[in-house]
Amino acid sequence: MKLTKEQKQEILDQQSQSNVTKRVISPELEKILYEALPVLDHGFVRVVDYMGDDSSVVQSARVSYGKGTKKVSTDSGLIKYLMRHRHSTPFEMCEIKYHVKLPIFVARQWIRHRTANVNEYSARYSILDKEFYIPEKEHLAAQSKDNRQGRGDLINGKQADEILKILKEDAQKNYDDYEKMLNEKYDGSVIDENKQGLARELARMNLTLNAYTQWYWKTDLLNLLNFLALRADSHAQYEIRAYADVMIDSLKKWVPITYEAFMDYRVGVTELSLKGKSIVKKMIKGEKCKFEDSRLSKREWNELMESFGFREHLV
Repeated sequence: MKLTKEQKQEILDQQSQSNVTKRVISPELEKILYEALPVLDHGFVRVVDYMGDDSSVVQSARVSYGKGTKKVSTDSGLIKYLMRHRHSTPFEMCEIKYHVKLPIFVARQWIRHRTANVNEYSARYSILDKEFYIPEKEHLAAQSKDNRQGRGDLINGKQADEILKILKEDAQKNYDDYEKMLNEKYDGSVIDENKQGLARELARMNLTLNAYTQWYWKTDLLNLLNFLALRADSHAQYEIRAYADVMIDSLKKWVPITYEAFMDYRVGVTELSLKGKSIVKKMIKGEKCKFEDSRLSKREWNELMESFGFREHLV
């Protein structure tokens, strides 16, 4: 990850601030506030602002629950109850804002979560940085044979070298042509004083999807949890999962009680269909269960068996 001189100074200026507030703060999150946390080769995640903490979730829930609160003796117990029973509005009372630098193809996947306020760096007004995401060899994999949107076996040797060469050369050539069309270098210097540059909003069409963009992404705690539940999952694409992992760490610092409940009841949970629940009950009792009698698809059956470690029953 490479920060510009201006970005480094901005972070230092932000971190040197000292403000007195009557609002709740999260001491652990304050320690990393504004810090650029590296992701992939040139990306980063920064927490630039937040509102509320675990107590804000509890406060909101107790307003809506009224006398019913007496059933839950502690803040931790209440948050776990809310998470376990999928109560949502109390978690909407907290908000957080991130500054994220990420490859364009990751951003296009990320933006499908239409539950945040987003302001992206505009290539209509500014020239994009001369930085591209090039994956490490251990993340070069073939298309999965049984999953249309997943990765399969690792690609090694000369083929991996050839793929990396193509990615680097294509990104470099396209960016060079981008500068030629703009008649301007990424540092702002003019290439040929006798030529006009193409409008930035048109020249950007030539950039590859592994070029980096940046945005500010603000969301509430509920929708952050929904995002992380999907994108930190082992089945998510590696590149977006790398960002989700860093954000989960910031979640732990921000709202530690909510984080613990989230890991227990959202991330570490195994969901069962009605048919799956019936099969597990029978297996616990020692009854024999066959795939042919389950009325489940092969994929459903194997997912169920793997969830409970019954690998000997895979079909």
